[in-house]
Amino acid sequence: MAEKQSKWRIFTAGIIRENPVLRLVLGCCSALAVTTTVSGALGMGLAMTFVLVCSNIVISALRKVIPAKVHLPCYIVIIATFVTIVQMVLQAYVPALYKSLGVFLALIVVNCIILGRAEMFACKNTVVDSALDGLGMGIGYILTMLLMSSVREILGNGTWMGITIIPESIDRMSLMNQAPGGFFVFGCLMALCVYIEKKLNKPIERKTCGDVMLEEIDKAKTEEGGAKE
Repeated sequence: MAEKQSKWRIFTAGIIRENPVLRLVLGCCSALAVTTTVSGALGMGLAMTFVLVCSNIVISALRKVIPAKVHLPCYIVIIATFVTIVQMVLQAYVPALYKSLGVFLALIVVNCIILGRAEMFACKNTVVDSALDGLGMGIGYILTMLLMSSVREILGNGTWMGITIIPESIDRMSLMNQAPGGFFVFGCLMALCVYIEKKLNKPIERKTCGDVMLEEIDKAKTEEGGAKE
């Protein structure tokens, strides 16, 4: 029973407690760029989740084989393989979505969420746990993308998934279709998260992807120095 609870906590961590965008502040570039429409945000979320789950599984399975000194290039090669598969499938079967996502689809390769979970979780845990972690993080990312894109599309275009929500007689907030609108919605959601954290007395230290990587580099240097001594 304890094992099932543990796996459930691993799965739900990325959805609520460690939401990659709103709590860990990772993957914000794509979250701000492709959330002008719900369809684009959903497509990006599904593509990200597929790559995240698959790369977590492979990295976890090879965690004892990949040399520590070249682990990051190996991770990027694995992630790039699955991103290429996603690109080819979307280009063949959903060309409109492929075109709308543009360069941000290829940039999944260096997305902080995927690299972060590979470095912090997949390389240290079993295949099943890593798959659950990737799935939970992916769902958390999708929910955040849907929330942001719903607000921006309804206010900016008056539609939701192409369905008219706001009558044509009411002016749209065109700002929501631009970068400032994305930052505004993101800031409001972040403020809401911080407010809820304070109410529940469960604050979390937010770190950028750069901070996480620098900590890992410093840790590796310390371990290397200790080994030489």
